[in-house]
Amino acid sequence: MKKSSSQDILNEELKAFNWTDVDEYPSFSSCDSIAVKQDRKDCFQNSLTLHIWEFLKQEQLTVTQDITDTIVLNFNLSKTGILKLTDIKMAHATRKEIPHIEALINRSLDSLPQVYPAIKRGQHVNAAFSLPIIINVN
Repeated sequence: MKKSSSQDILNEELKAFNWTDVDEYPSFSSCDSIAVKQDRKDCFQNSLTLHIWEFLKQEQLTVTQDITDTIVLNFNLSKTGILKLTDIKMAHATRKEIPHIEALINRSLDSLPQVYPAIKRGQHVNAAFSLPIIINVN
């Protein structure tokens, strides 16, 4: 009979683990009192969306043609709570009309309240997620 080390057991468990399914989603302090996991996730996403949308609204964007688009923002959130925009998917017309939109969204993240990272088995973990945002400029 082969004796397994605790590291071997851990490595096998990590292979079988679904890291995309976290015990607790990332959060803001305003969402902490919500007990239901999905509702807490929705609170986090809605808070982040509203924060970015309010920031963009204050920028008073000027365009030569009306823009209505749903852009998809891809984020990485580190286990230390650092949120980083990794990619933006949008229509070509939106990128042409608002070429600095990525810089604006990155600036909006500078004023975010503290982000609490996702938790898996009591440990903070890195997380990646997408967030759709509706852009309507006329």
